[in-house]
Amino acid sequence: MAADPEHPVVHGELAELRRRLDVAYARVEGGLALLTHRTKETAKELEELNTRMVSLEHARWPLPSVAALTALGALVVTIWQSLAH
Repeated sequence: MAADPEHPVVHGELAELRRRLDVAYARVEGGLALLTHRTKETAKELEELNTRMVSLEHARWPLPSVAALTALGALVVTIWQSLAH
């Protein structure tokens, strides 16, 4: 690169600009790596929560079954009370 005599290139300033650019680039790369890691961790946690939710949904009692058991229990108690008198 030829230096123009009217605008002399100061090598120290260029070196400082290059160092700042390298530092900024490293900072951006580090931030992107951190965001990528957090995204992967969040996706893993979301998958675990989804798996837990599906297992809980399969393990719960359906509402009509609970209502039928409650009604049957009430019927048994009513019959027992009426026979006890």
